[in-house]
Amino acid sequence: MAEVKDQEFLEFIVKAIVNNPKDVKVDRTVDEMGVLLTLKVNPEDMGQVIGRSGQTARAIRTLLRTVGAKANARLNLKIQEPEGGKVTKSAGANVEDLKL
Repeated sequence: MAEVKDQEFLEFIVKAIVNNPKDVKVDRTVDEMGVLLTLKVNPEDMGQVIGRSGQTARAIRTLLRTVGAKANARLNLKIQEPEGGKVTKSAGANVEDLKL
């Protein structure tokens, strides 16, 4: 029961933050260190999930620790980076805005 709640809780929070909620996927693995929740989101939503200076990611991890404490489990969050590293939005549209 607790295993479903922590995964559903993370999905609920992240889907409320991102622009592409259909692309949110959470994988759950259990080992001797505790429970690892691996979060995969659309590359364009990485900034929203991580937040300025990592504040949003830190807040999500704090909430997960609270859920884990209630279920007597250690929960860890891994945010999976998109393949190819950092993804930036197309700069072509912004160049037109900068012209005087």
